[in-house]
Amino acid sequence: MAVTAAMVKDLRERSGAGMVDCKNALVATDGDMDKAIDYLREKGLAAAQKKSGRLASEGLAYALINEDNSVGVVVEVNIETDFAAKNQDFRDYVDAVARQAMNSGAGDMDAFLAEKWAADNSVTVKEALSQKIAIIGENINIRRFERYVKAQKGMLVSYIHGGGRVAVLIELACENGGDALLEAGKNVCMQIAAMSPQFIATTDVSDEFMQKERDILIAQAKNDEKNANKPDNIIAKMIEGRLKKEMTDFCLLEQEYVKDSEMNVAGYLKSVGDKLGAPVTVKRFARYETGEGLEKKCENFAEEVSKAMNIG
Repeated sequence: MAVTAAMVKDLRERSGAGMVDCKNALVATDGDMDKAIDYLREKGLAAAQKKSGRLASEGLAYALINEDNSVGVVVEVNIETDFAAKNQDFRDYVDAVARQAMNSGAGDMDAFLAEKWAADNSVTVKEALSQKIAIIGENINIRRFERYVKAQKGMLVSYIHGGGRVAVLIELACENGGDALLEAGKNVCMQIAAMSPQFIATTDVSDEFMQKERDILIAQAKNDEKNANKPDNIIAKMIEGRLKKEMTDFCLLEQEYVKDSEMNVAGYLKSVGDKLGAPVTVKRFARYETGEGLEKKCENFAEEVSKAMNIG
């Protein structure tokens, strides 16, 4: 039976599923509307669509490295409530997403969602996500992932803080390895988790970024009444001093080492390199914080329960 646009529209209104999913369901059921609805429910697509507009800003940041330390990933998967984020089923799902990403060749999220789901090749990553939404009962979003393939001697190291609030993945380069390099990697990961640097070193900061920060500091200085009578050359020197301090905060190697305030991170890595007999350098890092940059849903749980029970 030929599937018409009117049939797709009708199924979409009855099920709440997406247009493409409705068309596929009708094709699979030879245009039988009732069977198509069952098909969507079985796939979890109808339930998922109804929940897709709900805000998912909780969840987990998660990092994983394979057994031979050649590939590492960091992912963020969001869900609606902190309670659901602690559910073991959701946590197992996030681990499966990370394992999918570890073997993925996708260059963006659309391509990733279109891949076959490794745990069940009969569905795509997107379809498996829809099924999980239906099972857990909350909107879930695979927000982002980053995949590192170690290209040289050294080590990939990961760290998860606060049960999944922050996840860090780092690649260290060093001719020698072993437990000492692993320990150094863990310590630097904890530094990154705590201090949230944006760059590895000042040499990685673009001229555009520096100028933007300089312009902001100049505007702040001019708006401060205490600087009203200061000559421009004094203000300029003051601005450069503040900019240098900012770069210390922004750049990992320049940051004060959290476990020893007598040195910065660069000094700490030098001390590790001296013990290993080879320099230790940070090649790259990724830091994911759950819900970073997302709007948070503010709820009064007691009020929600009262409304549900028609109390008050």
